[in-house]
Amino acid sequence: MVGQSRTQDFDAVIIGAGQAGGPLATALAQGGQRVALVERAYVGGSCINVGCTPTKTMVASARVAHVARRAADYGVHTGTIRVDLAEVRRRKREMVESFRSGSRNAIEGTDGVELIMGEAAFAEQNGDGQGFLLDVAQQDGTQTQLGAGKVFINTGARNRLPTLPGLETTEYLDNASIMELDTVPDHLLVLGGGYIGLEFGQMFRRFGSQVTIVQRGSRLLNREDADISDAVAEILREDGVRVLLDTDASAVEQASGGEVRLRVSTPDGDETLVGSHLLVATGRIPNSEHLQLDRVGVATDDRGNIQVNGQLETNVPGIYAVGDVKGGPAFTHISYDDFRVLRTNLLEGGAASIQNRLVPYTVFIDPELGRVGLGEEEARQRGLNIRVAKMPMAHVARALETDETRGFMKAVVDADTQQILGCAILGIRGGEIATVLQVAMLGKLPYTAIRDGVFSHPTVAESLNN
Repeated sequence: MVGQSRTQDFDAVIIGAGQAGGPLATALAQGGQRVALVERAYVGGSCINVGCTPTKTMVASARVAHVARRAADYGVHTGTIRVDLAEVRRRKREMVESFRSGSRNAIEGTDGVELIMGEAAFAEQNGDGQGFLLDVAQQDGTQTQLGAGKVFINTGARNRLPTLPGLETTEYLDNASIMELDTVPDHLLVLGGGYIGLEFGQMFRRFGSQVTIVQRGSRLLNREDADISDAVAEILREDGVRVLLDTDASAVEQASGGEVRLRVSTPDGDETLVGSHLLVATGRIPNSEHLQLDRVGVATDDRGNIQVNGQLETNVPGIYAVGDVKGGPAFTHISYDDFRVLRTNLLEGGAASIQNRLVPYTVFIDPELGRVGLGEEEARQRGLNIRVAKMPMAHVARALETDETRGFMKAVVDADTQQILGCAILGIRGGEIATVLQVAMLGKLPYTAIRDGVFSHPTVAESLNN
């Protein structure tokens, strides 16, 4: 029997316990507010449960398999390399549970926060001028109504499915379900050449799968400079991944034997790819449609992303959106920075903004691609007077010593001010080296300060001298 409880009043209701919602709940409560945190699935958001934590745990396992196969290159001889995907999955699950339970314990251990497991939506009757009402369908079947003066939406995003004939009757994997496999696929077809497709494509190739990546555009990671995209494609091909560019998928079907048949149009003609599994990695869409935003008049764009200003407030005063649901860069560190902006403005009397912030990111292929700031192509499109520094990893002593010489380092500098505008580091420790340059950018150091700095030898960072 479904029960209906009376309306409970809070100072704030947060919808979604992701990387912004969880910290925000505890911060508001520690600031003296009574907070309800509503989560429909699992505490920690995509990052902990189906994103960063599990994928990078599995990437680490794949790298061990790769290095083990290369052991003879280092004078170390091993036996046959065998990947037990069930054990890889067990390790991944244990890591996820550790992170998830730690986040949940922190929330539940904070006075003033009530964690409610369920799905929230704005109520039919709203707009009394005193705040907002939300209906919550709890996991135990209870219907609860919450009232609050402020509402924060942190509902994240999910896998976007392409319009592809036959997909509705074909078994396919997404970024979450692929990590629950307990056996290595014979042949993994990857639809999409973004960071999700590339990370899983290389990972499963190293686990032992045959892998084919199908990319509609002319580049992998299509927002990167052409030289970066070309180098990434070459690295994947060196690892044995088949990369098809300028290739459209026209239809898919599940054959009687269980295999997946994907019909594609390539620059060389039409082809039918036959695989054991299909991963769909063609983008993400926001989880906003179930919130009944029209009841309070919150504006979204044509993809459902909630529109916000620099202080993360929607067009409706008192309603805010943070993290992936608002569109823009969909990274954990951006979601957490959204929380910091709100904490600064709502609790500390500051005037923080998300406008003009540096957005770093790392693509966790191997070697890593670390990125921050402007790329060369974007800088030239803006008409900036730039200088470009570029050096292959084969010129880095530490990379040579570890036999990890694939990729290159690239930095874009303002020729007039000597300020670093951006960088792309495709190489060993790429994300870490990009962070060094980001710190210089935050401190507004001229590139000469890095060029002339004294770094310990032999490290990858010392290559910045060159």
